[in-house]
Amino acid sequence: MFANAYTNKTVWVSGHTGFKGTWLTEWLLSLGAKVHGFSLPPPTHPSMFDQLGLADKIEHEIGDIRDLAAVRESLLLTQPDFVFHLAAQPLVREAYAHPVETFSTNVQGTVHLLEALRALKNPCAAVFVTTDKCYENREWVYGYREEDPLGGFDPYSSSKAAAEIVIQAYRRSFFEKHPVRIASARAGNVIGGGDWAMDRIVPDCIRKLNNNLVIEVRNPEATRPWQHVLEPLSGYLWLAAVLAGYGKKHLKNPEACSAFNFGPGPEADRSVAELVEEFLKHLPGRWEDKRNPVAVHEAHLLQLCADKARLLLKWSPVWQFADAVEQTANWYRMARKITDAGQVNVFTRAQIEAFCTHAQKKQLLWAMETEISPEEILRREEELKACAV
Repeated sequence: MFANAYTNKTVWVSGHTGFKGTWLTEWLLSLGAKVHGFSLPPPTHPSMFDQLGLADKIEHEIGDIRDLAAVRESLLLTQPDFVFHLAAQPLVREAYAHPVETFSTNVQGTVHLLEALRALKNPCAAVFVTTDKCYENREWVYGYREEDPLGGFDPYSSSKAAAEIVIQAYRRSFFEKHPVRIASARAGNVIGGGDWAMDRIVPDCIRKLNNNLVIEVRNPEATRPWQHVLEPLSGYLWLAAVLAGYGKKHLKNPEACSAFNFGPGPEADRSVAELVEEFLKHLPGRWEDKRNPVAVHEAHLLQLCADKARLLLKWSPVWQFADAVEQTANWYRMARKITDAGQVNVFTRAQIEAFCTHAQKKQLLWAMETEISPEEILRREEELKACAV
């Protein structure tokens, strides 16, 4: 996987106790990496981080990204080969309630990590994770591209747009001739097992279903580019590997120092109502329309264009919309039955392995065991076509 970029390498992950951070940490461990996590305590109870027992498997540091001295000390002591920045206040409605905390975490926290990275003397590849909501949303039917204007109607979206501007400014001002190489990654809405956050549709569904209650959907017509959490994580991991010089036989390394969208294909642009209906095929229940005409603003239509990642990184989605929903439902169904961290860990790793197997069947470059030539890729594609016939 990922041209063996992470075997015996030290990886510093901010926000490792969150939903995405936990999946990333588990995947990195399976790749043979040594992980140092820097984060606040798990934000939910239950939390996937605790369910997997990850505190005992990594260097687990409780720290606040808003504390510049703590961030710098952690990074300098760790001397990482790779950095993934996921620490954030990630909820739109929470940002309305706590805008100062949101801007402090999402913008100033990004500044703090960039400042700390400037102090490193050894090569390091750093990926800063933001969101598809960093774009100025014009409610159009086209997918947003990396060069489209940044902006944001609400505190969360604008904080992420501001973070992207900060990353771009630091990259141009301080990192063009620096041993640390940086990029940013913008992903669409993710789903997956182990998400227990409030005000997100899948964990909201699970809480209702676990208590035999009707699911209340506040924005059923809103359309999002839904994807399984492993999709953007594969993009983050491959982007960082390319930044570090892996895959250079086929990819243009210098162009990786920029922003990338990681989103699904058009078939996954579905409404919230469609997502809930698909989810209920696997975990039966009922839902009802609970839209509130005086609720805080949330985007109605939002889509991403991931052509840049496809062209420059040879990255593309692995699972279809229905696959992503099924895998998500399966994780929660299994979590109902087991409480032992080892069993949850085994099932979670099995989903990662299944995802990687599908990626290998699609001949995705990051999933190949070794770097293969373009000619070999074409030969295997022809074999697959022949088998299909």
